[in-house]
Amino acid sequence: MSTAIVTGPPVPGSSLEGDLRSLGFDVRIASGAEDTAALIAAVPGADRVAVVDPRFVGHVHSLRLALTDPRFPAAAVPGALTAQPEARTALTRALSAAGTGTPSGAADDSDTLSAVRAVVLPDVLADALDAEGTAVHRPELGSLVATVPGDPQARNEARQAVTAVDDEDVRLRSAVKARDGFFTTFCISPYSRYLARWCARRGLTPNQVTTASLLTALIAAGAAATGTRGGYIAAGVLLLFSFVLDCTDGQLARYSLQYSTMGAWLDATFDRAKEYAYYAGLALGAARGGDDVWALVLGAMVLQTCRHVVDFSFNEANHDAVSNTSPTAALSDKLDSVGWTVWVRRMIVLPIGERWAMIAVLTAVTTPRIVFYALLIGCAFAASYTTAGRVLRSLTRKAQRTDRAAQALADLTDSGPLAEAVAGGFSKRAPSLPAFAPFVIALTGGAAVVATAAFTDYGSPWPAVAAVAYVITSGIAVARPLKGALDWLVPPVFRAAEYCTVLALAAHAEVNGALPAAFGLVAAVAYHHYDTVYRIRGGTGAPPNWLVRVIGGHEGRTLAVAVLAALVTGAHFTIALTVLAVAVALVVLAESIRFWVSSGAPAVHDEGEPA
Repeated sequence: MSTAIVTGPPVPGSSLEGDLRSLGFDVRIASGAEDTAALIAAVPGADRVAVVDPRFVGHVHSLRLALTDPRFPAAAVPGALTAQPEARTALTRALSAAGTGTPSGAADDSDTLSAVRAVVLPDVLADALDAEGTAVHRPELGSLVATVPGDPQARNEARQAVTAVDDEDVRLRSAVKARDGFFTTFCISPYSRYLARWCARRGLTPNQVTTASLLTALIAAGAAATGTRGGYIAAGVLLLFSFVLDCTDGQLARYSLQYSTMGAWLDATFDRAKEYAYYAGLALGAARGGDDVWALVLGAMVLQTCRHVVDFSFNEANHDAVSNTSPTAALSDKLDSVGWTVWVRRMIVLPIGERWAMIAVLTAVTTPRIVFYALLIGCAFAASYTTAGRVLRSLTRKAQRTDRAAQALADLTDSGPLAEAVAGGFSKRAPSLPAFAPFVIALTGGAAVVATAAFTDYGSPWPAVAAVAYVITSGIAVARPLKGALDWLVPPVFRAAEYCTVLALAAHAEVNGALPAAFGLVAAVAYHHYDTVYRIRGGTGAPPNWLVRVIGGHEGRTLAVAVLAALVTGAHFTIALTVLAVAVALVVLAESIRFWVSSGAPAVHDEGEPA
């Protein structure tokens, strides 16, 4: 429930009360600060409350931005303030500090000079909340108007300014991401924003649109699985429509300010579910035509997931770093000042819009094998380009990593009990290691286990021996805080080592079902890693330690798969991978759903990365 307290008698001719009601507020009129305090006290503590000056002049969307955004405990524009339940106590204290005898303003355009000097109570309260440590969000209004005029002339000028700007047009434009890929910006958003408005006017929620996008992608995967040209064409069209809906759900959230923890979770995880389900559909379709592309499918999923981990790790390591500048970053900023280079650079990293468009078109006109060849080549080039640039930035800047960044990187490593035990035993000697040691050690151990799995026959004990060495190197790599220049590469190295080891061992098993089972296992583990990322981004910390221990950590799973490959036949290895995939998926999904649905995680809307 939401209640708006207007701090004085309405101004004749004002539409303020109607505007507030159109935003879902129960409007109550106060006679001054003392009455305002009494009315606020009467509002249930679990409800949102807004305080608005009766002389407010501005766009309805200005009030919407200030008073209805669920992401902030307190928010304000000139003449209007809102407080959610977590900020209500601070608001009550601010009201007491503001005094109880001064009216908030006069009521009509005949007010005298004293009206100019009258207190604008919402503004006073907003300043008081800020002063006592309760952050008040003040949205960027741009061309929108929000003001409390002090005399008739100023009121008339403000009304003219409101008339001169179409706030619905501003609202539509602001529903689109400020930074997005070329294909999304020029081929999707020009019309998807209107689809978002259509959905809003019919009461549809972003979560419903997100679910529709997932279902459309799953139908596309089913069409691809038919293995017919008609099925491939239908799959390409449906995949593009799924992407339109994927853009629409975020635009609907921004258009109607319907942000939620559930929405953030669905939006973050469904993109990967859609893409990887479509990969599986293409693989099944290819199999109907006699072509086995499961190794390519798993390779594409591994490459794409590792790309994202590079993005996440680099951003977490650097977003709050001190002295975080470098010549490479300066050159990048300079290139961004030239319009055409911005779009070229956004396209060559193959963001989701360009990637899905490429997949859809190639599905319709070529074969699944060609789709995956193109995907692997494009993603490999994009990964090389972005990673090389970030390495150069890291080597040329003298950033000082914070404890928070080091903790985030430690959480992203997904180290299990075996690596933690090694790290604990090596912690006293870790400070004496060179600055680049964690990355070099992690890379050495990871490369060794992957190479051994790739270049030995199935059933050989050597991958298991290499996996034991990988456990040891993994523990040494995280024995000290990850604050080095290249330590952000440690989590993606671990991801690549685990996923590629599973891929290599399944490929060498050379039995039907081994690679699909490996695909399921990597998908389940990748979901866990994405879930970790979005918990950290939401400010709620990593998943509980018991979860990481139960599913073994990256080094424990790598060792388990290598030992199984050495001990069991290919057919039994497929069964073991399937059982492991189902077990990991059940545990991870149960904890993830419990957390995002029932926890006190903040309502967020992640703008996301263009890749």
